Amino acid sequence: MLKTKKRYDCAAGCPVEATLDLIDGKWKGVIIYHLLSGTLRFNEIRRKLPSATQRMLTRQLRELEECGLVLRTVYAQVPPRVDYALTEEGRSLEEIVRAMHAWGQQRMERLAQVPTAA
Repeated sequence: MLKTKKRYDCAAGCPVEATLDLIDGKWKGVIIYHLLSGTLRFNEIRRKLPSATQRMLTRQLRELEECGLVLRTVYAQVPPRVDYALTEEGRSLEEIVRAMHAWGQQRMERLAQVPTAA
């Protein structure tokens, strides 16, 4: 279900909270990351996220579409074809998502080097 628009108190963290509200969700950030490489069909996205259920993936894509970050295009053909692409607004997240990817990669590498306690 789409979150209702909420008012932010405009405290110092307000813009961060507003941004996180848009991309908050189990798969939203990863979906955006994959769509940065171009338009994908539903099953292509699903193959990139094997742990995501069809229902959850559909919900996350719908929410991204409703908030204007993803464009869903349905083609009238048999079998039906549905493409997903980032809107201009969605593309504007590229720098943020790529920075998150780089930070996450570095963190994973650091954690892999930490010896585990016996």
